[in-house]
Amino acid sequence: MLQQENQTQSSNFEWVCQALSAIGEPCCTAATCHCGVCGKWFCAVHAEDEAWHRCALEPGEEGGEG
Repeated sequence: MLQQENQTQSSNFEWVCQALSAIGEPCCTAATCHCGVCGKWFCAVHAEDEAWHRCALEPGEEGGEG
């Protein structure tokens, strides 16, 4: 399962979602979830979306199934 940490740092700096679509389009929404596996920041929508964040896949899954 995806390991996440909520952003706890309070400063003027705001993380941007680092998710990329299958064709390389960035999300660019404010990020609220940090992945402990890949170290990237994601918005709430893309943190668990396997199409945008590969770590969201369960171990042993390859994705792409409909």
